[in-house]
Amino acid sequence: MAINKVILVGNLGKDPEIRYAPSGDAVATFTLATGEKFKGRDGEMQELTEWHNIVVWRQLAEICAKYLQKGKQVYLEGKIQTRSYDDRDGNKRYITEIVCNTMQMLGHKDDGAPRQERPAPQQQSHYEEDPPFDDRGEIPF
Repeated sequence: MAINKVILVGNLGKDPEIRYAPSGDAVATFTLATGEKFKGRDGEMQELTEWHNIVVWRQLAEICAKYLQKGKQVYLEGKIQTRSYDDRDGNKRYITEIVCNTMQMLGHKDDGAPRQERPAPQQQSHYEEDPPFDDRGEIPF
């Protein structure tokens, strides 16, 4: 028997992007940052941010696209999937993704309004950069 299950709690690195497969199924993609603090060999506190590529399908994809936004804290469950593709130069590339089948929004109760009703962010940061943590261990998006 084999088990492939992932549970993550983190903050979105960017707003979900939604597309539709030729079959008509919705697919949303976004990044999720998880972090940890630990004491390094020198005794100083270290911060580590790990970025995860998230893929969500069908109705859950549409819910994510409607209600989630950059910085939102979420609980996700899914499985790890690695796939390959050829880049523009013909080189084989690999990407590891979390295919999500369960999502729970976390945070304040008033954070549940659809994205369209919220003001657009004034400034976008590149999601692949490691943002600093605040003193509570949260990513300040």
